[in-house]
Amino acid sequence: MKQSNSILDDRTTPVAKSASDSAPVVFHNVSIRFYGPPVLKDVSFTLGAHETKIVLGPAGVGKSVLLKLTNGLLKPRRGHVDLFGQNLSELTEDQLFPLRKRTGMVFQEGALFDSLSIRDNVAYQLHVENIPDEEIERRVREALRFVELEHTIDFFPGSLSGGMRRRVAIARAIITQPDLLLYDSPTGGLDPVTSNTIIELVVKERDVYHTPALLVTHRLQDAFTLTSHRYDQELGHMVPLPKGETDPNTSFLMLNEGRVLFDGALDDLLRSEDPFVREFLS
Repeated sequence: MKQSNSILDDRTTPVAKSASDSAPVVFHNVSIRFYGPPVLKDVSFTLGAHETKIVLGPAGVGKSVLLKLTNGLLKPRRGHVDLFGQNLSELTEDQLFPLRKRTGMVFQEGALFDSLSIRDNVAYQLHVENIPDEEIERRVREALRFVELEHTIDFFPGSLSGGMRRRVAIARAIITQPDLLLYDSPTGGLDPVTSNTIIELVVKERDVYHTPALLVTHRLQDAFTLTSHRYDQELGHMVPLPKGETDPNTSFLMLNEGRVLFDGALDDLLRSEDPFVREFLS
């Protein structure tokens, strides 16, 4: 990807707004079920400041549910989730809104509104906040420039490829300059080349703005690319880290049967003796 010339690139590196913000997300023995067996059981982990945590696991293990719990779309049956230091289970819907404004989410398949233009899709949250039209236009163009799709501003989602729609979804997620990003299978169903483009945007957001993130994926190649590359601002694209090095701010959380099997760095994941982990990675 080429280097964008967006005002978004001039954002200052985020700093903790309080002691609690040093860990934007904390799960405390979280369990949730719907009509059958528990989806998540006693899940505990912490997402640190500027950390990207890659959530792995088989289909149906609760990875997307974990993201919905993180921004308060679901509430746990037991335990609680702290978002920016606040227990989400204790908050009303009105009290959750300011926290959600600090969180950007990229949904599965992009989840764009087919009846809205790309401009209005990206600007959706800004319209809710009653921001002046001139400011909205400027910020929409900047966000689309970040994902190299400014030329699509007047298009509709149906005229874009799957990969382009995912990039628009990322633009929508970052337009509010969030303090946390949640990616729900951002490369699901895409070809390897397009998937690499999406992952490069994730790496760019991680390395340029240091935004903490939870990223759900079933693609090990995407996960390994995130850990083995960095974004070079001078070159305008991601480059491999030196052989044997991994990104220190990227870690893994592996789920199976609703429980956390692993939480840590790539090197420790590769050395895990857990039979399921070894089979999943093989």
